[in-house]
Amino acid sequence: MTEILFYHLQGMSLESVLPPLLEKSLERGWRVVVQSTSQERTEALDAHLWTYSDDSFLPHATAGASDAEDQPIILSVEEANPNGANVRFLIDNAALPADTERYERVVMVFNGDDGEALDAARQA
Repeated sequence: MTEILFYHLQGMSLESVLPPLLEKSLERGWRVVVQSTSQERTEALDAHLWTYSDDSFLPHATAGASDAEDQPIILSVEEANPNGANVRFLIDNAALPADTERYERVVMVFNGDDGEALDAARQA
């Protein structure tokens, strides 16, 4: 059974919260897909995950990379699961995927100060 978690951002940015969550996922041996709703956001996160810390980085790629299936973390705007992830993070109001049941865990990360995001999380 898929565990669906809600991560309520309030007074915090996704850029500060997501890297530690991804680090913990990798420590547990999980493969991850992070789904946003725009290519621009995906590209910004791609750059951020390489540089967010002076002494660390998160190995990852975007869904279109030629070696996407080998990457522990994939950033995507689509429902695809090119790396066989067992955990999916949904950001920027990305909808639950049609194949939600194939994941061990789905984490909906949303901005609690955004009424639209809060409504979407409640509906999910």
